Amino acid sequence: MAKPFLILQLRPEDETADNELDAIRLYGGLAPAETVRRRVEQEGLDGIDLNAYAAIIVGGSPFDVSKPPAQKSRVQRSVESGFQRLFDQVVAQDFPFLGCCSGNGLLGNYCGASISNRYGEDVGGTDIRLTDAGLKDPLLQGLPPTFRVLVGHKEACDAIPPGCTLLATNDRCPVQMFRLKTNIYATQFHPEGDAAGFTVRINVYRHHGYFPPAMAETLIDRIALEKTPDAQRILRRFVKRYRN
Repeated sequence: MAKPFLILQLRPEDETADNELDAIRLYGGLAPAETVRRRVEQEGLDGIDLNAYAAIIVGGSPFDVSKPPAQKSRVQRSVESGFQRLFDQVVAQDFPFLGCCSGNGLLGNYCGASISNRYGEDVGGTDIRLTDAGLKDPLLQGLPPTFRVLVGHKEACDAIPPGCTLLATNDRCPVQMFRLKTNIYATQFHPEGDAAGFTVRINVYRHHGYFPPAMAETLIDRIALEKTPDAQRILRRFVKRYRN
């Protein structure tokens, strides 16, 4: 019997978490029976046996890694410490991992990168370009050298995390995708993102500092015009590569 994919979620709101799970399954080509979901902010990360899973996919989060420790909630501190322990296992085994948006910051921080709001990006679509290494990577090979993705984040890696390979970049946010070892990936953009899902997030997070609240309807109208099939293809390829 094939091992399931472990989907780790960090969104405290049921509406955004459920929508994200549906999107990961849809664009990853995953049936519900092929996935195990864990709401990390509720269940923590203790007791995960990597041998039970084919790979790990981590979604987004309103938590900011770069926030001063004294300003972080107890839940956020618990989530971050749990990921430090999980990454000890993932990195030691080069275990298949895909961190999306917040997963990028968590993995980058673990690797020793500085995380700040210097390279934050407004909610919306943007173009990213593949590096020479990205053009050769199994998840990206054959994709256009430049393609559209959906983003929306207050913080990002200030530079390529030590020991990692930069796969995708753009002028606004230099670290858009990187790989650690052979099987550990992180994207600053949302490969599971689509207009419907981002509309849900815009409505839920309109007072979380991602954008002026009065801009919400304008952003929803802009997002409706965005198509990001190549970004979604990355998620499908990750699943295909590590399934079974």
